[in-house]
Amino acid sequence: ETFKLYGTSACHLCEIAQAMITTHTETNHDLDVMEVDISDSDTMFERYGVRIPVLQHPDGRELDWPFTEVGLQDFFAS
Repeated sequence: ETFKLYGTSACHLCEIAQAMITTHTETNHDLDVMEVDISDSDTMFERYGVRIPVLQHPDGRELDWPFTEVGLQDFFAS
């Protein structure tokens, strides 16, 4: 199962979110997170442009920024 992190390359908040996520993936090797650049798609940009970074669970649920460490851990565990 792969989580998706929606963002763009020029997004400072996305970099912070990625660093937080990396902390979790380094300690839990079962977690797989794929970065998705929303600037590659008009549809994704319209959906996520003002919400990024957004982490999407494999079941389709989404966690919008701002993430907390506890909230992120709970989202990965659920």
